[in-house]
Amino acid sequence: MLLKSLLQVSTGFQCSNMMTALPSSFLDRLLSAALMDDPEIRLFVLQILISFIDRHGNRHKFQTISTISDISVLKLKVDKCSRQDTVFMKKHSQQLYRHMYLTCKEENNARPHYEALYALLALISIELANEEVVVDLIRLVLAMQDLAQVNEDNLPLYGRCALYALGAAYLNLISQLTTVPAFCQHIHEVIEMRQKEAPYLLPEGVFTEKPRLSRNLDCLGPEILFRQSKISEVLGGSGYNSDRLSTPYIPQLTDEDRLSKRKSIGETISLQVEVESRNSPEREERAPPEEITYETLKKAIVDSVAVEEQERERRRQVVEKFQKAPFEEIAAHCGARATLLQSKLNQIFEITIRPPPSPSGTITAAYGQPQSHSIPVYEMKFPDLCVY
Repeated sequence: MLLKSLLQVSTGFQCSNMMTALPSSFLDRLLSAALMDDPEIRLFVLQILISFIDRHGNRHKFQTISTISDISVLKLKVDKCSRQDTVFMKKHSQQLYRHMYLTCKEENNARPHYEALYALLALISIELANEEVVVDLIRLVLAMQDLAQVNEDNLPLYGRCALYALGAAYLNLISQLTTVPAFCQHIHEVIEMRQKEAPYLLPEGVFTEKPRLSRNLDCLGPEILFRQSKISEVLGGSGYNSDRLSTPYIPQLTDEDRLSKRKSIGETISLQVEVESRNSPEREERAPPEEITYETLKKAIVDSVAVEEQERERRRQVVEKFQKAPFEEIAAHCGARATLLQSKLNQIFEITIRPPPSPSGTITAAYGQPQSHSIPVYEMKFPDLCVY
């Protein structure tokens, strides 16, 4: 529900500075949900990122994946990458690339996931790209092609074909944005070859109601694959970093990436919501509910980080105390708690086990002292009005 609300708010949010809109504490929490097992949650995260990054209304132009021969028909609105955007990408680009790459490896991805990934790649290229970002995005997409080709993760057939098609669509787009003739020619030649021999590797054959798939993905010829060496050569001649282009992209996995699959969404983004009863007498006197904005949602997620850190510190102190404290101190601490618990139990037993008062009052015991005595229910005399 939190991600749904955040998506709704981010759709109308006008972001002027990415560093302010997506600070580290917030972006870390958001991206951690991108690695969940639930495909709906992963899709929400991708759509939220798209909403934040798109500042010129271009996202609807990338709702469908295709290899457009001339992207001028899209009438894209492109501005020069600002200094703030450059700082943001220097700080967070590798984190974004890593999560996009790991999202591609999910077995239960569907068509909307690949369309969202394509839109995210395209919008980063338009909104936040400089020469270094373009080089890294090309390396990332080529790594996705290798992921489908080697298939070490045993992806389903549709997933492999979708990665090939996604790579073709993005490289077709970025080649026209960079306007390097030799680069455009190589991409165009591979796409033409796929149209003749392997239409199941193009978005027009995969992202349709009835996908055209083929099981012969382990015997693909080099002529229908985008070659990293060729791309490095043609872009290097135009001033791009050829050494970096020729280096395959390999994500640096963190402990969070390895453990995130075991987390639940409740552990990743925890919010405590206080729900008041509709029958509360104070309901009419309450102040009107606060308007939910992007800032309140961001604050709620960031605040949960501090709560978790406090809980983690408290647990650490408890463990450290039992590891280092003397035995006598631990025994005294546990004994005091046991004594307190026993006294509470005694009070409860005294209240619950105490015999009910006798309706006949008190009687005199053998030694002449007044003594409470309980009469069995079947011997009690009740007034006529109480008897049915």
